[in-house]
Amino acid sequence: MRMGQEDEQSRILCELSALVYNMLRSPMDGGSAHRSLPEITPAGFASLLLGMSLALMVCGSVTFVIGFMLMPWVIGLVTVLYIAGVLNSISSFLSWLSGPRKDVPLPDWKLW
Repeated sequence: MRMGQEDEQSRILCELSALVYNMLRSPMDGGSAHRSLPEITPAGFASLLLGMSLALMVCGSVTFVIGFMLMPWVIGLVTVLYIAGVLNSISSFLSWLSGPRKDVPLPDWKLW
């Protein structure tokens, strides 16, 4: 993703977060007994929900594309490690079947 698109997406997400925060925060008037809530029309609330769902969909699609592009690398790495494990097991099994090597002298171990 290009730097300009990242900046634009982060700016949009910051603006959306600020809008949601301003909608949900309580008024700063601590002295007044009557708290007046900010008025929002049903169309404004629907637009707010639509914007939030659109932002979540965009972020989800970007995550999906990144995962989709990395999946062949993950599958390849898992396959290579699996083959290395199988070869290691076969090598260990074959060395067990052949028994100890005759050309290498075993040292005499003494405990004292």
